[in-house]
Amino acid sequence: MTIDFNHLEEVKIDGFKGGKGELCMRSFADEKCRIMHGVLRPGASSGLHCHSENSEILYVLSGAATFYCDGEQEIVRPGQVHYCPMGHSHYMENNETEDLVYLAIVPEHH
Repeated sequence: MTIDFNHLEEVKIDGFKGGKGELCMRSFADEKCRIMHGVLRPGASSGLHCHSENSEILYVLSGAATFYCDGEQEIVRPGQVHYCPMGHSHYMENNETEDLVYLAIVPEHH
């Protein structure tokens, strides 16, 4: 199966999961997995959330993401992956001057 993000509707979300600023997202989902291409604008963030029934793998394509996972801070740059295991909490910020572009995969574990 090929997922072409260029043919999926872009959704603009202000304050994703209680965060601040704008996130533009194109996503595919079925009962087993959610796959998203996101663009988080400079100064924007997601809200803190727990992955109680799934995990998240986030691959940075361009820009840089500052993640806070279980209270620990890390900066993830292009070519690097942030992993939030099931049962853990995290959020991200774009503290840079350019867009943060990423691919996120959220497999369901139930």
